[in-house]
Amino acid sequence: MKTLILYLSHDGFTQKIAGVIATYLADQCECNVVDLCRAREHDLQAYQRVVIGASIRYGHFAAELDRFIHKQLNWLICIPSAFYSVNLTARKADKCTPATNVYTRKFLAKTAWRPDLCAVFAGALRYPCYHWFDCLMIQLVMLMTGGETDCSKEVEYTDWQQVFAFARKLTKLTKNVQCNMVKTPFFKNN
Repeated sequence: MKTLILYLSHDGFTQKIAGVIATYLADQCECNVVDLCRAREHDLQAYQRVVIGASIRYGHFAAELDRFIHKQLNWLICIPSAFYSVNLTARKADKCTPATNVYTRKFLAKTAWRPDLCAVFAGALRYPCYHWFDCLMIQLVMLMTGGETDCSKEVEYTDWQQVFAFARKLTKLTKNVQCNMVKTPFFKNN
């Protein structure tokens, strides 16, 4: 089953998770990892399964996620699909599932897309990689939520076993649906 893994990443960590998932799936299927902003360069109809990963920045997913879903909703409905969210809030045990993570819960409530599989992964703090303003803002949020505030540190909160469990579930993700696919141009005049 040819699988497309799309990601939206601010600092590269959501992309890293996409790569780990693709590596896990590599023995079982052909898998392409693509920046969601470049999805229009690919023939989406050539894929039989899609995974979309997106990260939170300042409390929001990038607007490209909503635009992509709006333009490609018919395609997303017609094939097996999965979604994973990456955010630092998920570092806490009571905020690392789609039902308990406020960002993912709000996203799933407002979108017309209903992924067949959904997960939430804790991301990474990469203070040395951030611009000074981002560093200051993230440090403030970490201070308020009891996280790491030392700007010289990089901390990876991801539970990689959780990522592997998600990838295992992806291998079983199939859908027996016949749809009339309407090709919709991606990002047309947006």
